[in-house]
Amino acid sequence: MKRRKDYNYLDLVPTIRTDLNWKEKDSGAVVIIRENRGITFRIAHRLYGTPRETKITLDEYGNFIWHLIDGKNSVYAIALKVKDKYGEKAEPLFERICKYFKILEDNKFVVMS
Repeated sequence: MKRRKDYNYLDLVPTIRTDLNWKEKDSGAVVIIRENRGITFRIAHRLYGTPRETKITLDEYGNFIWHLIDGKNSVYAIALKVKDKYGEKAEPLFERICKYFKILEDNKFVVMS
C-alpha cells in the first residue's frame, strides 16, 4: 500500500499475512515460525548447525494483541482494548503500540492497510 505522508498510523488496520506460518500452543501462547532462507543461513546451518526455522513466542501483551488482529480492528481500536485490559501497565500506550505494529510490519508478519 502506498501511503501519503500525512496518514495517521492509528487509523491503519493490520491484517496477519496469509503466508505467515504461526500456531497457538495449548497454553494460549502464539508462536510465529519463520523459515531461515538465503545463502547465509544455509552456510550457517551446514557449518554451525543453526536451526532451519526461528520460533518467536509472543509475550502476554503480544498474545492479546495478536488475537485482536482480524483485518477489521484499527490500531487505535486495538490500543483501546489493550488499555481496557491492562490499564496503567500499558502506558505509554499509543507510542508502544505504534512501535509494536511497526516491528510486526517490518518483519512482514502483518500488512497495514
